[in-house]
Amino acid sequence: MKAARLATLKFFALLFLLVGLAGLITSAAISTHYLEVMPRLPEPDALRVVPRSIHGVTVYQTAHEDRVLSIWEFSSVGVFLVGLVVSGVYLEKWGSMQVPWGEEEEGKLAENLR
Repeated sequence: MKAARLATLKFFALLFLLVGLAGLITSAAISTHYLEVMPRLPEPDALRVVPRSIHGVTVYQTAHEDRVLSIWEFSSVGVFLVGLVVSGVYLEKWGSMQVPWGEEEEGKLAENLR
């Protein structure tokens, strides 16, 4: 594999990992915010009847809030996993480009015998 393609693979691996990690951090911040501001009992007048357990505490939110946070969490995990897979491919390709262990010593040994 050429060095340019390897660099591109490394770029995308880091990109997916960092974007996925940023999404996970953001969803954790949203969950913590929900824990602070959402009611602990259902409020049918405000349509806050969908339960969500956050750190063992049940809060009630609207169906839209539940859907947005769930999509945010699942997509962040998905992007992070794609980053892990691309990182694994990058490490495999990078490792195959390295000098195999022992070849370098054999070359030096042959030079020393001359």
